[in-house]
Amino acid sequence: MIEVEKLRKAYPGGVEAVAGIDFEVPQGEVFALLGPNGAGKSTTIGMLTTTVRPTDGTARLAGFDVRTQQLAVRKVSSVVFQDAVVDRSLTGRSNLDLHGRLWGVEPDEAKRRIGELVDAVGLRDLVDRPVGTFSGGERRRLEIARALVSGPRVLFLDEPTVGLDPRIRAELLDILAGLGGRDELTILVTTHYLDEAEHLADRVAIMHSGRIVALDTPERLRASLGRELVELRVDGDPAGVLATLRSIGIARDDAFTVGATVTVPLNGHTSSEAIAGIHELGLADAVSARRPTLDDVYLRLTGARLAQAA
Repeated sequence: MIEVEKLRKAYPGGVEAVAGIDFEVPQGEVFALLGPNGAGKSTTIGMLTTTVRPTDGTARLAGFDVRTQQLAVRKVSSVVFQDAVVDRSLTGRSNLDLHGRLWGVEPDEAKRRIGELVDAVGLRDLVDRPVGTFSGGERRRLEIARALVSGPRVLFLDEPTVGLDPRIRAELLDILAGLGGRDELTILVTTHYLDEAEHLADRVAIMHSGRIVALDTPERLRASLGRELVELRVDGDPAGVLATLRSIGIARDDAFTVGATVTVPLNGHTSSEAIAGIHELGLADAVSARRPTLDDVYLRLTGARLAQAA
């Protein structure tokens, strides 16, 4: 449903926002672009939705080229942008009805869809109020319903929970998870929240500096670091400690350092064996074992913690 090949966007002055990326998204999949602000996620969305013209490469939605078949691309897709686009002076229902008319949806069909969508996003009791009285989370739910009124085959969600408090974020994530598989809808979501990517996505592409540095299911990305890892804080030279751990066979090439922290995926060792060896050599005072996370995958690939980079 989405085909991207060597897609690139460079701006005047030599700024390369997207540096030749490749990926495909089959029909019905929820696909996440995960990365910090400035990684190229929103620029990628812009190119796929025909609002940003690619510098090089190709991209197709449902077989339609984003460069040469822009109207066809827009007919099969819809997007929820970071910034609100609903009219606050109108009621929620009027916003939905207006969007349906703009997209040429037959009145009876629009009425049916709006009724279903209002229930799906939990706005049944609010939809006839002016949008100006909605909370931020309620407006976000209305934006999602609005994007679906036209019956798109591909839905783009660009940072859908940005600026929302944790409780409202959690509620919205449950609604978004329920959209997966709806009428074989394909969803591409951008985010810099790890929990969001893991909760929503069938597959995740990690973006860094305009490039995709990893792409797989959340489970396989975590599994690339094994079932368990040890983390140690070092007062002296982290690189020297890592070299020592590698020389004695506790650490391998997938171990890495960030600041004063050394992270060692365990391959062939138990955590108790690794911790005992570290203490025996006096390499660190604080050592702990835990399961890998997507943040660890991102750290190993980029050398920066995703939450800090975002």
